[in-house]
Amino acid sequence: MRSEKSTPTIGVHIPTARAADAKPVLEVRGLSLRFGGIRALNNVSFSVAPGSITALIGPNGAGKTSLFNCISGFYGPFKGEVLFRGHPITRLRPPVRARMGLARTFQNIALFRGMTVLDNIKLGRHAHMRSNLLDGLLYWGRAHREEEALTREVDERILDLLELGPIRDESVANLAYGLRKRVELARALAMQPVVLLLDEPVAGMNREETEDIARLILKVRDEWKLSVLMVEHDMGMVMDLSDHVAVLSFGRLIAQGKPEVVQQDPEVIAAYLGTNAAGQLEPATQEVHA
Repeated sequence: MRSEKSTPTIGVHIPTARAADAKPVLEVRGLSLRFGGIRALNNVSFSVAPGSITALIGPNGAGKTSLFNCISGFYGPFKGEVLFRGHPITRLRPPVRARMGLARTFQNIALFRGMTVLDNIKLGRHAHMRSNLLDGLLYWGRAHREEEALTREVDERILDLLELGPIRDESVANLAYGLRKRVELARALAMQPVVLLLDEPVAGMNREETEDIARLILKVRDEWKLSVLMVEHDMGMVMDLSDHVAVLSFGRLIAQGKPEVVQQDPEVIAAYLGTNAAGQLEPATQEVHA
């Protein structure tokens, strides 16, 4: 686990104040998922509070992405349910969940490399667009008005917030990796999320790029008043940003709570570091990854 003497990713994080009785914006209740005889998730339950940053961590193969896929609608669970703002959404298709306010990024960048930054971001709004195929083909009336309004909103709210204005009209193919990850985050914001699902937002980034994204995640959470659920490998970032941490191991939730408490949990330490033949914890030989 991260040493107490290590340097924080972006400095001290002060969690957002929330009412103690605030209802969760997202809940996972008793979720189980199977692939043939393999149980990917086993009775997983946790919740995301309004305005919070919740991190989902665990060793490789723990089931984190499978859980994300159940929440966003790409997988149907064997058992259990997902609730969004108190309403069950387990059987709803991904586009319906997106319109309700669930927006997601992916581990692997899924941008259109031949399109500009602006056009890639605007694609995130497709689930909310009201113009039909004929409107789009003729590009008049409702389609034209929607396009102009969306462009103004992206310029004023998203490009400025994520510091992408100077590269607005650049082709994504010409951008550095860190900037492309930022564009993907911007596209998710164009979906008008209530809960932002970030699947390894700083994977493959250097330290400077990681600190930039961490700073922007806090900025987005605070200015847009949304909740964040993220899967992340960088434990320094997890401990600095998160209000709540949930830990998976072999598809089972083994701990959850405040970052400083979870970090000291014996079962969490054992899941990451393993034990020797005598049942004692083996010393860490490298940085821990979720």
